[in-house]
Amino acid sequence: MVTEQEVEAIGRMLVDPKQPLHARFRALFTLRGLGGPGAIAWISQAFGDDSALLKHELAYCLGQMQDARAIPVLVAVLQDTRQEPMVRHEAGEALGAIGDPQVLELLKQYSSDPVIEGNHLAKDAAGMREARATTQMDTCCAPFGKTVAETCQLAVRRLEWLQQHGGEPPVGPYLSVDPAPPAEECDVGRLREALLDESRPLFERYRAMFALRNVGGEAAALALAEGLRCGSALFRHEVGYVLGQLQHEAAVPQLAAALAHHAENPMVRHECAEALGAIARPSCLAALQAHAGDPERVVRESCEVALDMYEHEAGLAFQYADGLEQLRGARS
Repeated sequence: MVTEQEVEAIGRMLVDPKQPLHARFRALFTLRGLGGPGAIAWISQAFGDDSALLKHELAYCLGQMQDARAIPVLVAVLQDTRQEPMVRHEAGEALGAIGDPQVLELLKQYSSDPVIEGNHLAKDAAGMREARATTQMDTCCAPFGKTVAETCQLAVRRLEWLQQHGGEPPVGPYLSVDPAPPAEECDVGRLREALLDESRPLFERYRAMFALRNVGGEAAALALAEGLRCGSALFRHEVGYVLGQLQHEAAVPQLAAALAHHAENPMVRHECAEALGAIARPSCLAALQAHAGDPERVVRESCEVALDMYEHEAGLAFQYADGLEQLRGARS
């Protein structure tokens, strides 16, 4: 049993900006696991923070909880153009994850959101040309894009798919609520072809992405890693996330290279950092340490969190979301 006082104590850890970011992340994921209106209220309160990374994870957790009581705060975040695009994008994705058709028309409205996600090196075409001239970034990898619009388009497709198929797809091996159901195809070669084919709808490419993750193994990991060099920033960020779930060492060189590209969208670099933390092989450590002082805040903070994940994965502790355990341990 968890008491209201314990939920409050964990919530206060989450919203306290004086606490280390990795400790606040553990508190967040503890609240996600506990669920209920109290946890949702504390998570919602933290959207007043100034860390885009933390707010992005708040929205992600609310979506994964699939509790319709989180819809009002997620709608408010999506509609708030003062929020960073990566935060608004995650709010849109979370609304799709909850799966309630009441938000379908709103998501359709924001499928044409005009805000462009950019980074500090490439705000316009001239900046992009300069970035490409000074890095090895593939020419198909635009460091900016309409991340919020693309996310809402995917969320609309997910809600429509749920309506057509009578509810959620079967629970996969990773127990996550994904922005698209995995494709039925299991052949890695055909899935790779679909993943990298930019003429296909993004929803289909996402379905191939999650199918590759579920197939697993080195060939699937390498096919996914190729996706870090094509498509939109949103697409590449999701590839990084999926590689973190897969936790296969074969993808480490590509993830480390994407993290090291200062011209890459920070949202992509952030996801690659967290993937390296989740894979937690010795080859990941140097890459994370090298960017622990990165000038881009979201990347710097992601490396802090990823290094904590690395320590957890390399250690003996079973539970990453250990806020309740830590709280009770401190009291005993």
